[in-house]
Amino acid sequence: MSTRRLLEEAAARLEEGGVGSPRHDAEVLLSHVTGVPRALLTLTARVDDVQRRTYLEMIDARARRVPLQHITGTAAFRYVDVEVGPGVFVPRPETELLAGWAIDAARAVAGEGRPPVVVELCAGSGAISLSMVHEMPQARVHAVELDEGAFAWALRNLDGTGVDLRRGDMADAFPELDGTVDVVVVNPPYIPLDAWESVAPEARDHDPQLALWSGDDGLDAMRIVEQVAWRLLRSGGVVGAEHADAQGESAPAVFTDRWAEVRDHRDLADRPRFVTARRP
Repeated sequence: MSTRRLLEEAAARLEEGGVGSPRHDAEVLLSHVTGVPRALLTLTARVDDVQRRTYLEMIDARARRVPLQHITGTAAFRYVDVEVGPGVFVPRPETELLAGWAIDAARAVAGEGRPPVVVELCAGSGAISLSMVHEMPQARVHAVELDEGAFAWALRNLDGTGVDLRRGDMADAFPELDGTVDVVVVNPPYIPLDAWESVAPEARDHDPQLALWSGDDGLDAMRIVEQVAWRLLRSGGVVGAEHADAQGESAPAVFTDRWAEVRDHRDLADRPRFVTARRP
């Protein structure tokens, strides 16, 4: 069977399984198996019997809605690759915008002549913290994650980076940093409990429950973020937190009572995606 035919049949299998981007995922998995770049697959890839069996097993797993990144073992995030697998939330491309905002905020502090102090809450895989130290090596980065499985992945991804990673509840994390932090950044759980049916199987069945659900309105964790950020940040410090696209008004409202410069930001699809605010 030609490589082109193999890809076509794999994409058809993924489409039957309800995968949203079947051709893309079929190509990514074949590239992973063969080591041939996606753009060259139909030109240069020669798939032997062992590779074919491995590939078809991966296609079958993806058709069952196992996350693509769990199958390959990595997720690309900004300029880094993050190791992921069962037990950790897979970082999404949308979150790259929040990370970019946090990096820019830290860069502005560095421009004042001092190293920025950054805290990531609900760190998950550690993708945001890893991006921060990669792009802003002078930043002093602290991160906290509650879930045991996710913490193990963050520990692996942040090993040797200098990030102060701790396992615990964000509600009482880093008391020794109170009033000294420049940037707080977080991708918290934000899905309402009654939204079960609307969540993609890749997330609903494979991401940790702690990373998904957040009370009746999806904002229980956001309210804790508001309190923790207020405690940690110095005057003039900033917080950025991701939310669901349906929370473009309700998430910023959590911050309006005592914060300045409360602003919501849209993602590349022009959907409400994260809120930022400054501690006056």
